[in-house]
Amino acid sequence: MERSEAEAIYDSGREACVEFLMGLMDPYLRLEERLRVLEAKASASSRNSSQPPSADAPKTRQQRRAESREKAKELFKKDAEKRKAGGQPGHRGSGRKLLPADQMKDIVDHYPDECSGCGREFTDSEKVPRHAPGRHQVAELPSTAVFYVEHRTHRLRCRGCHKRTRALLGVVEESDFGPVLQAVVVALTARNRVSRRDMRELLLELFGVAISVGTIDRICQRTSALLAGPHERLTRQVLGSGAINVDETGWFLAGENRTMWTAATTQAAIFRIVEDRHRDRLQELLGTAFGGIVTSDRWWAYDLLDPEQRQACWSHLQRDFRFHSEGLAAQQTFGQSGLELTRRLFETWHAYAEHSDRDRLAAEMTPIQTELRELLEHATNTNHKKHHRLFRRFAANLLKLWPALWTFITVPGVTPTNNAAERALRGPVIHRKLSYGNQSDDGERFTERSLSASVTCRLQRRSLLAYLRDLLTAHQTGGALPALL
Repeated sequence: MERSEAEAIYDSGREACVEFLMGLMDPYLRLEERLRVLEAKASASSRNSSQPPSADAPKTRQQRRAESREKAKELFKKDAEKRKAGGQPGHRGSGRKLLPADQMKDIVDHYPDECSGCGREFTDSEKVPRHAPGRHQVAELPSTAVFYVEHRTHRLRCRGCHKRTRALLGVVEESDFGPVLQAVVVALTARNRVSRRDMRELLLELFGVAISVGTIDRICQRTSALLAGPHERLTRQVLGSGAINVDETGWFLAGENRTMWTAATTQAAIFRIVEDRHRDRLQELLGTAFGGIVTSDRWWAYDLLDPEQRQACWSHLQRDFRFHSEGLAAQQTFGQSGLELTRRLFETWHAYAEHSDRDRLAAEMTPIQTELRELLEHATNTNHKKHHRLFRRFAANLLKLWPALWTFITVPGVTPTNNAAERALRGPVIHRKLSYGNQSDDGERFTERSLSASVTCRLQRRSLLAYLRDLLTAHQTGGALPALL
């Protein structure tokens, strides 16, 4: 800029000078805002965002040492009142219980060879049981735990028409392996995430069974077809309940992006793999007749639901408030206030688990609701545009969803967190990272049905192996297929 141009701006008056200076500052303000956004992204972790713990950056040696020192100081301060690790004084042991003698394959008697006092050797005639012996039982696997059954189909000649007729195997001919062995294959695949090739090696080494990768996959597909009916009934029962937890995670089909949705209750969980995580997929999952409460995070697809029909997850809110508490000035104050209110909310909810008085719960939540609303309305106050712009949108979104923050107070069976759905997805997330999803539509159906059976059995404290065994046995004998719920 030439001196004459600067003098001309100065001579034009105060307002022109201010406008010119503000124009010079605009690029720096935009850079400052961009830097703040980049710093927020760099500081994101599983503690202050929805980022999974596995995506957190590795900690440096200095950070690990600092955390260890802080933990040691905390333990030292609370040593008198903090419960120590391990068994507590007076704790009853939970050792292995002895099985009855009739369940033993063999009983081996042990006698002392000589007297511990004088050293005299005991004769064989003295080595007979006289008192209650000490008992120690050892569990062991046989070298080969699989037995084979040969099915022979004979032909008979009719005396009347002289036609020869051979016997049919029926459903036995569908597989060369029995219901229990097939159940083991499916259970290890669904629950323990063993790959097809690892399964082949495992069955050969543990049981001495030679089986191909293709046969293992056929067993999984055959079981998937049998699970279709129980899975459909389970879906109707879960979606027919008054309250469900819903969540979604990424999935893959032949390398293409997909989404796995889950709907979970305290007794069951269902899974569905679809194209994406948009609201249309949520509508397909819930159906048009669903009238219960959905507990979820605040992903935009859930805006399809009326706030009166939702419960927003407070664990996600806690992470969001923690993120703002790590900011500066007014943002930090806002986040710290929200964290304190969240702490009080969970403390009140845990107390409700003890007294189970819903009127008392509502009364104790009232001041928390009042203080949170005041905090959010202050954050959305347009008189402080620059002061609150970093968290105004977050606060406005919570005010928009206000009824969905407190459904758990009045509706039985609804909790303030979406932990049930997130726990249901932990296994599938690990499975996705190990297997990169599925390679076919049939593989997706097997994943949906087998995971639904696995998680449901775990929630009910049922044996998945026993259920699959009963399912395959019922099919072989022509009986009714067992239900999952």
